[in-house]
Amino acid sequence: MDSKKTSEFDLIGPAQPRQNAALEDVHTDPVSELPDPGQQVQPRSKFRMAMILIALYMSLFVAALDATIVATATPTITADLHSAAGYIWIGGAYLIANAAAAPIWVKFSDIWGRKPIFLVAVVVFFASSVVCATAVDMQMLIAGRAIQGAAGGGLICMVNVGISDLFSVRERSLWLGLCEGIWALAGAVGPLLGGAFAEKVNWRWCFWLNLPIAGTAFALLLPFLNVHNPRTPVLDGIRAVDWFGCVSILGVTVMLLLGLDLGGAVYPWSSAKVVCLLVFGSLMVLVFVYSEKKLAKYPVIPLSLFGTRNAATLMLSFCHGMVFIAAEYYLPLYFQSVKEASPLRSGVLLVPLIVATAGTGVINGVIIHRTGQYRPSMWIGTALMTLGTGLFVSMDAHTSTATVVGFEIVEGIGAGLLFEPPLLAIQQGVHQDDVGTATSTQSFTRSLAISLGVIVGGIVFQQSMDLRRTALAQSGLSNATLDDLSGKNAGANVHIAPSLPPAQELAVKQAFAWSIRNMFIMFTCLGAIGIVASLFVVKTKLSKEHKETVTGLKKEEAAP
Repeated sequence: MDSKKTSEFDLIGPAQPRQNAALEDVHTDPVSELPDPGQQVQPRSKFRMAMILIALYMSLFVAALDATIVATATPTITADLHSAAGYIWIGGAYLIANAAAAPIWVKFSDIWGRKPIFLVAVVVFFASSVVCATAVDMQMLIAGRAIQGAAGGGLICMVNVGISDLFSVRERSLWLGLCEGIWALAGAVGPLLGGAFAEKVNWRWCFWLNLPIAGTAFALLLPFLNVHNPRTPVLDGIRAVDWFGCVSILGVTVMLLLGLDLGGAVYPWSSAKVVCLLVFGSLMVLVFVYSEKKLAKYPVIPLSLFGTRNAATLMLSFCHGMVFIAAEYYLPLYFQSVKEASPLRSGVLLVPLIVATAGTGVINGVIIHRTGQYRPSMWIGTALMTLGTGLFVSMDAHTSTATVVGFEIVEGIGAGLLFEPPLLAIQQGVHQDDVGTATSTQSFTRSLAISLGVIVGGIVFQQSMDLRRTALAQSGLSNATLDDLSGKNAGANVHIAPSLPPAQELAVKQAFAWSIRNMFIMFTCLGAIGIVASLFVVKTKLSKEHKETVTGLKKEEAAP
């Protein structure tokens, strides 16, 4: 395959009479034919490339936005739909589906090509957003969020794959830095917008907002994304799909996360439903491993990616995913329950985290692009993220807002440094045609961790609130109020404290603060594990050479 060097100057500087080897307009007549190594292709214009990047970033923004936009609006949503039990489900359904579906979308794009799969993901995300916005009960909303999450996982992965296909490893650090900055910005802006909609307009606008963004992205991708098209026949592609791998990875992710989500909140941990979900979800891991090793011709996630070389990188991605989502998702709970902040104000109070995380992600991309070094970012990032999360442990009912803002900045800088380096590290160790699979594996690991972060964080919070029941009862609260503050109901009743007498109000705030503190203790320990993992990441020089990315069954058959 022909190797061609490119630089970011080809995209942001004057047009050059040279070839961009990334995702070129390669058109072949035979089905899934590999391109001729000597074939001449036309470089994209700066305008076309700009439109592609805008569409990719819009897709990433809207998918990342929906992971946290409901964080501050959830109490309002649960009250409006009369379902306190839906507090964790509204966020959990999206994140569970997001994690489970991401690698499947990328494998489909390896078979049928990037563009058609990307467009399908945008359409599904658009349609599911309509379902969420028009939901008449909690069941309909959760179903819509699950479908939306599955499509969102595809969008997030496909954006990373697309940018990785467009540039060499060294050059893509610049654009992935912006990509991760947008991810962080969207994830942190979400609570602000959700709070504003819930308080000033209607929570349904959390989902109506997706339509113009997703619609514009589709309108740009359709004419401008002129990528390699393998023209794989539908039936040939269906026969080539690793269906056992797809089903087993869905089973592992959904059953394990759903079991954790339901346990203690909807059903007792000892209930048959929870036990069966956890046991069978664990057994599906064995099915997945057997399928990928023995049955799959084109594995969804090749087990070789979990070898010694990538183990530390994937562990770092996992710890980062679990820890960074905690601040974005659960600080609004602290602000509303302890600081009596409105949904809108709790979102505003996350702005320091927004700026620190997004700004650091962008700056880090520029630094890596200039230096070619990504491991220093890992070391500094894990240390600062763990320190910032540890500082959250000190928060109580009397902690000042300014102090919490300072903690946010420390944690945000650390988290922002860790979005991009693990992805570059795992991509550098594979052939260019396998970048999609490597990217989806890293994305799956982090998405799974994000889902676990929200769910397990919620479990710790709920269990801790239940442990405070005796202390709350001693303060003189009625049985009805105690029930409202029980673990499974507390998240939907964050505004109870101000209506109580001073002594009882303080007791309730202390209960919320103590429960959130316990949650951050767990996340601090995970951050420490991330520090250790970062020390074992293999040092690799980021290549400036770029090779064309090819998709289709012929590429899969040619793979070693």
